[in-house]
Amino acid sequence: MFRRRKPSRSAAQHGFAFRVAAWIARIIVLFVGLSVLWVVLYRFAPPPVTVTMLADSSGFHKQWTPLSRIDRSMVDAVIAGEDARFCQHNGFDRTAIEQALQRNAQSERLRGGSTISQQTAKNAFLWQGSGWDRWLRKGLETWFTFLIEHLWDKRRIMEVYLNVAETGIGTYGVEAAAQRYY
Repeated sequence: MFRRRKPSRSAAQHGFAFRVAAWIARIIVLFVGLSVLWVVLYRFAPPPVTVTMLADSSGFHKQWTPLSRIDRSMVDAVIAGEDARFCQHNGFDRTAIEQALQRNAQSERLRGGSTISQQTAKNAFLWQGSGWDRWLRKGLETWFTFLIEHLWDKRRIMEVYLNVAETGIGTYGVEAAAQRYY
């Protein structure tokens, strides 16, 4: 009638591969949890500083400005210049990516197909550069783009973008650029 269950094996009795897999699983769960928490935090609070700002050898000047205080023509200009389909896509513009791949295959000069959402993810959470770690950053950029597209609205994405994008040497955000250059 009743079957006796075999006692479960202790962690010490599991093999090396099991222990490694368990640690990898813990690291992944921790990464996912912390990254979601970080994105949720930035949904409500302005990013105080970014990795790019910290790495800027010339120092940095920034001033946070709410989207409500940024002229609508600036928003329109950024959308027109950077990502015409910003309001239609879910963070990734497949058409722009395909066009960039075609252009890059025909030319020596590489040009990207990143959306404003992807640039916001990179600028707010990651680092710049095109070295050996580019593909790691691109993978993380995809993850953070997915998160901000699902946890923020388009207005918040634009607001953060306009406040963390590099607008000159050591200058971040449209308000800091306006003060520095005008």
